[in-house]
Amino acid sequence: MRFNRQRVAEIIEQKRETFIHVSDCIWDYAETRFEEFRSADLLCKTLEEEGFRVERGVGGLETAFIGSYGSGGPIIAILGEYDALSGLSQERGIAMHQPIQQGGNGHGCGHNLLGTGSLAAAVAVRHYMEENHIKGTVRYYGCPAEEGGSGKTIMVREGLFDDVDTAICWHPYPFNAVAATTNLANYQVYFKFKGKAAHASSTPHLGRSALDAVEMMNIGANFLREHIIPEARIHYAITNPGGFSPNVVQAEAEVLYMVRAPKAPQVEEIYQRVCKIARGAALMTETEVDIIFDKGCSNVISNQTLLPVMYNNFRQLGVPEFDEEEKEFARHIRTTLPESEKQSILHMLDKLQLNTDKDLVQQMKEHELSTVLLPFVNKTFNMSGSTDVGDVSWIVPTVQCATNCFAMGTQPHTWQIVAQGGTSIGHKGMLHAGKVMAATAVELLLRPEVIDQAKAELQERLDGASYVCPIPQRVKPAMSSQ
Repeated sequence: MRFNRQRVAEIIEQKRETFIHVSDCIWDYAETRFEEFRSADLLCKTLEEEGFRVERGVGGLETAFIGSYGSGGPIIAILGEYDALSGLSQERGIAMHQPIQQGGNGHGCGHNLLGTGSLAAAVAVRHYMEENHIKGTVRYYGCPAEEGGSGKTIMVREGLFDDVDTAICWHPYPFNAVAATTNLANYQVYFKFKGKAAHASSTPHLGRSALDAVEMMNIGANFLREHIIPEARIHYAITNPGGFSPNVVQAEAEVLYMVRAPKAPQVEEIYQRVCKIARGAALMTETEVDIIFDKGCSNVISNQTLLPVMYNNFRQLGVPEFDEEEKEFARHIRTTLPESEKQSILHMLDKLQLNTDKDLVQQMKEHELSTVLLPFVNKTFNMSGSTDVGDVSWIVPTVQCATNCFAMGTQPHTWQIVAQGGTSIGHKGMLHAGKVMAATAVELLLRPEVIDQAKAELQERLDGASYVCPIPQRVKPAMSSQ
């Protein structure tokens, strides 16, 4: 059967207002990890209206769901996210820091776009399958809590991907690319210290400060950084300082740690060392410590079989195009960025060995919005972030792309991302990502031999290693407030 990718794109264009409405609603809701009730419900209702069978609350997660169309194989999973970040509230379409609500939430990683772009892809595949009598199954996986909750990791643990043949996803970025990327595995863990309250002036000798323990732990972790592999990262946030009264010895205090490294065993090794530091801090301060494992995720396994398929579809469909008003807004956003952030794309070009292409470098330096698809490089690009897509990629051949949704140089987890994620710039990149993913999915449905090759490659890359879920079975998901 001849594949008409332009028809796939037409389906999305015909429904563009529906998808923009969904994206903007999710942007407005700005719900954080495992609290995405309205976002999930809107996505589920839209899938049902488009003829999908929807199963809600899958994997024991209230805000996780699967929408399915078709029957039998191949089974193509399209992954969607829709969680926001705390503390990043921001008005849309304004090139200055202006929170809607002080301390409120915001989509600082563009997951309102991510979840909706994947929705667009799934809907387009569903209608193209029906129009052309294509056999197989397309599923939209509603994946909560990518930010700090690793919803996909739990969904993998619960077996929800066991019968899937291929997984497809994307992420909004300030550029267009299909690249072989890998990310850092991580653990996120709470350390809760308990001491004894006392009057900090009259009887401090009778108290045992839990806050002192947290500070001692942080000092120890700072010294540890010199003695771990350079690719690793250790971050922390004091989530409970023990109160606001300096004249009270703090009886309770809590710190949340995230440990990252290229491979899960490396994370485990560093984590055990951090635990020893926590116990040492408790010993020094005569306090007690509870270590509460929160979540983890694995590194991404890229798939060189699937990447050229997605890249070719992206190349055939072109890149998002922007008008002068959108370019002007992007220029205003770029005035809020320091020069180091504006030039950050050049570091990626260095890693991809594209820095010798003078025309590409010049364009990336000067343009406010990317107008090109980065050349495909058969080389793994190491990203310092983490994603629970990694856990899916360990058991299912997985491919993903990036489309331009933000001004050049915009950094993730910032108010600038939030401001742009509710505008036509974000919408255009989102819809284009849906087209690329949908075209890739349809091609794989029509070429099941490519899926077989991708599966064989995954087993070769694993080289006998078995997937071990980084989140133990005993650990249940928690909402943002712990």
